[in-house]
Amino acid sequence: MPTKNNFLDSRQTKEKRSPVSITPSMVEKGTSLLKKMEISVAEAEKRTGKNAVNMQETYTVYLIETRPVDAASEGTNPVLDSLWKRYSEFELLRNYLLVTYPFAVVPPLPEKRAEFVWHKLSADNMDPDFVERRRVGLENFLLRVASHPVLSSDKIFYLFLTEENGWKETVFETGFQAKADSRLKALNATFRVKNPDKRFAEMKHYGDELQSVISQLLRVRARAADRLYGVYKVHGNYGRVFSEWSAIEKEMGDGLQSAGHHMDAYAASVDDILEEEEHYADQLKEYLFYADALRTVCRKHELTQYELEMAVQDLTSKKQQREELATGTIRTFSLKGMTSKLFGQETPEQREAKLKMLETQIEEGEEQVKERNAECDEFVKSAWVDIERFKEQKDHDLRESLISYAIMQISMCKKGIQVWNNAKECFNKM
Repeated sequence: MPTKNNFLDSRQTKEKRSPVSITPSMVEKGTSLLKKMEISVAEAEKRTGKNAVNMQETYTVYLIETRPVDAASEGTNPVLDSLWKRYSEFELLRNYLLVTYPFAVVPPLPEKRAEFVWHKLSADNMDPDFVERRRVGLENFLLRVASHPVLSSDKIFYLFLTEENGWKETVFETGFQAKADSRLKALNATFRVKNPDKRFAEMKHYGDELQSVISQLLRVRARAADRLYGVYKVHGNYGRVFSEWSAIEKEMGDGLQSAGHHMDAYAASVDDILEEEEHYADQLKEYLFYADALRTVCRKHELTQYELEMAVQDLTSKKQQREELATGTIRTFSLKGMTSKLFGQETPEQREAKLKMLETQIEEGEEQVKERNAECDEFVKSAWVDIERFKEQKDHDLRESLISYAIMQISMCKKGIQVWNNAKECFNKM
């Protein structure tokens, strides 16, 4: 049996909860699940157990809690329905959503291992502070999906929130893995598509630029955090020196001692400041990963367009072959033309049989081109609606995040000024 060790202090022991009456009607088309269900990732827990190859491993599980919004608004306050999920299950859910809804900008998961960290921050993925930030990120992921106009209606997502056992088997039964595009296929489409949609090409380039800008911003913040940490901690030396100095002074002793206390408090406050900064960094990282989700939609469009072009090309080739057989004229160099010259023309019966076969293939090809055209048009329509939704969300979120970060910096500077004003008052009293 796995052993447990809670990262968070809340709810060390849990009472047995009865399931909440959340029904599939909550995931009706066009209805955001978040309007029907309260969702949270309440805590993280470290466990030790055997993995698939019977090796001992330590891993983290996350407690998902849900309850109906209607019951809560009516004041009945039902007990929460809860279940545990590993990070790998969140990954499986997102991979399923990516394949099933290729036109959607699927919300990203928080990082599996810490990136863009400053030197005093642990990069260990089992570090309690990192696990707590990842818990917040996983909750944000679920809320993003639950508020999405399309993804929130998915039955597999609903089962993820309500079924602890057998959920993964249900996902694999959908056969989504067989529908996943290979990287080679997608790369081939990128370089060989002849008529790329300008809007998607520009959006793909924007995704590259957005990721680059946010990466630079996170690197600058990490360097600034390193230096800020040093500046604050150096103020602790002021505190030590003032305290030592106060020991040899009679008239000035009390003032120096008090000033030293202010400096010590200032030096200690940097830990809370930088912890708060990490939450702003995580908000930026979400859009760093969102940029890749945006590019994924654009790459899928390239693949859809490429498949349409290949279907058109194949149909054109078949029609040309039919014309050549009907007229007996070979317009382009081919192995078939060389064979006819070397070994003689085909008999009328052979030509008739090939014409019939080509007619059948052309009919099938025309139907395929029609289907590919409809698929491409539907993809463009659905993808652009979701991209516009994402752009509006991005502009709002990043604006609010940057404003909040600026307010935090202003507050931090004011506290620094206040510390030196307090020190000045101490010196005035000497």
